[in-house]
Amino acid sequence: MQTFYPPIKTYAEHRLPVESPHEIYIAECGNPEGLPVLIVHSGPGAGCQKFHRRYFDPRYFRIILFDQRGCGQSTPYAELTNNNTQALISDMEAIREHLNIRRWVLFGGAWGSTLSMLYAQQYPEHVHSMVLRGVFLGRKRDIDWMYHSGASKIFPDYWNDFIEQFDENERNDLISAYCERLTGNDQLAQMAAAKSWSLWQARTSALQPHSTIMEHFSDPHFAVGLARIESHFFKQHCFIEDNQILDNIGRIQNIPAYIVHGRYDIVCPLDAAWTLHRAWPNSQLYIVRDAGHAENEPGIIDALIYATKKIMKNDRDYSAPA
Repeated sequence: MQTFYPPIKTYAEHRLPVESPHEIYIAECGNPEGLPVLIVHSGPGAGCQKFHRRYFDPRYFRIILFDQRGCGQSTPYAELTNNNTQALISDMEAIREHLNIRRWVLFGGAWGSTLSMLYAQQYPEHVHSMVLRGVFLGRKRDIDWMYHSGASKIFPDYWNDFIEQFDENERNDLISAYCERLTGNDQLAQMAAAKSWSLWQARTSALQPHSTIMEHFSDPHFAVGLARIESHFFKQHCFIEDNQILDNIGRIQNIPAYIVHGRYDIVCPLDAAWTLHRAWPNSQLYIVRDAGHAENEPGIIDALIYATKKIMKNDRDYSAPA
């Protein structure tokens, strides 16, 4: 089984001013002359983590990480102004131009898979190939599964914790109810809502209990950024048309794609990845039989690294170092 590459440090960091009031944090590591790969993190609002660098052979890849608007080391933190899907796509293109990259690999998980595909549909000429994990198509049905009815039937105990702070009327539209709490002036109510939102996602992510995931999602600072931005995006149906990705799949049909999905993914059920794969002839689907949604489960790590090695092996534009 494939395991993480050793930890690596960044060789360059950038702060890129974009639309006011946002400034985007960018980090580079690996081989400065290598095949560029952009890590498009999950969320929205989750930010990058250090282990994201470790899916790639650092001798071959120029590994680029960025924190999307309002999260991670981008500023201002948890900011919702001018924070929407088209803005994030524009930021990705601004990063590509800033770093003088012609074509790059997109490596996106969950919401990162959504954003990667939307970017590729807008700028297919700049995408070398794609690795997508835990596919999320951003449809109303995908959001409703997690926040209305679906996952709640598999985790009724955790769902009860998720909804218990709201009255019956508020429970008819939980995302709006959470948005109101998370943007209100009551700091205690805001923090309680943030922790509850983040914990629901953490509890449902991994097939087996995972202490690292729980610790990360329970961090108050992280929870506020994730909950505020994620609920903001989901209230607006991710700022896209309901079936936008599948309706425009022809724009990216010639881009090679490796899709990795846990069979027991409750956050983003497997049928989304299956539907995407069936519509995308140039894609390969790897169903991980003993995994859920989390990106650092052993089977998911194995499949993702296998995919990056296939890209490295098949690439014709890049000469491997001796």
